Amino acid sequence: MARRSIEIEGFEHANPIPSATRIGPMVLSSITPPFDPGGRNVPETIEAQIDNLFTHVGRMLDEAGAGWDDMAKMTFYVTDPSESRAALNGPWVERFPDPDSRPARHNLQVPDTGGPVKISCTFIAYVE
Repeated sequence: MARRSIEIEGFEHANPIPSATRIGPMVLSSITPPFDPGGRNVPETIEAQIDNLFTHVGRMLDEAGAGWDDMAKMTFYVTDPSESRAALNGPWVERFPDPDSRPARHNLQVPDTGGPVKISCTFIAYVE
């Protein structure tokens, strides 16, 4: 199986790693920060950061030939688990409305470094 790097315009990593990789039916992302599309600005609110994450993930899925139905697991790296859980639930249910067919989700608390980033994510998708 050939591996293919997935890049989305305006969202390049500073290091020599792709936004995501597709190998066979698997699509795996690198860390996805909540930057505004096309730049490196981070919005102040967690809700806006979550909107940016889902925008970037959706674009990566499209570029990989996948969709939200192919999502297997999302991991969120959060500075405040309570705040992030509450803020994530609405957008989560929008993308995954069927309670009998939702991907796994995990929130991992990371240290708050005093910067603007409150949440970032990685994902695994499986494309048949």
